[in-house]
Amino acid sequence: MNVVIIDDEPLAIEVIESYLAQVEGMELIATCTNPLGALNVLNKSKVDLIFLDIEMPNLNGLDLARNIENLPQVIITTAYSEYALEGFELNVTDYLIKPVPFQRFIKAVARAKKNHELETRSRRGIINENNVTQPDFIFIKAEYDRMRVNLNELAYIEGLKDYLKFHLKPSGKPLLTLASFKEILEKLPPSKFFRVHRSFIVNIDFVTAIQKTKILIGDIRIPIGEKYKKEVYKRLNL
Repeated sequence: MNVVIIDDEPLAIEVIESYLAQVEGMELIATCTNPLGALNVLNKSKVDLIFLDIEMPNLNGLDLARNIENLPQVIITTAYSEYALEGFELNVTDYLIKPVPFQRFIKAVARAKKNHELETRSRRGIINENNVTQPDFIFIKAEYDRMRVNLNELAYIEGLKDYLKFHLKPSGKPLLTLASFKEILEKLPPSKFFRVHRSFIVNIDFVTAIQKTKILIGDIRIPIGEKYKKEVYKRLNL
């Protein structure tokens, strides 16, 4: 995993750097004491994991995270416990209080490595000698975990501002994740999932009826956006 440490305290960077040196599979590609400078590193390099301080000059660490497109995994390292809720809302992988004990660090890194492995498997799908098929599941960030979503149970996805709500059948229990439609569509097989409205993606396998301006999934009526109508009708052979 490619790792970046962002902290305005050189001693704190040294501690995390020494810890990382004892863990296999972790490649430290940059350390940054300035959050604005860190943006340049993150925009130019493939980064899988960030160790991020919160209280820094010029830009709060959480505000920095909010301004990173396609945010990688983040482990917060801070002396302040009161930011835990905001970290939760950003779906950070873990939240470590300074001074960070080595055993607690190892636990956080193990979680990050497991998440990375699961996401890598999901992107690759199932590969055989002759062809590549689409994955039958994906993993999404939900609270502090990466939750597995079986695509044959995913009826539709609803946009709620910065969040996406995954509606699953038959369980009926939705999952909420901080992500964009663009990110999710890149993971979903286009043969089954397509956007019908700026706020909805549907699974064609769950469509039970079509009205002039709506798609029905059971008793759920999903609007068809004017922008998407032509493509929707084409996909549904109408």
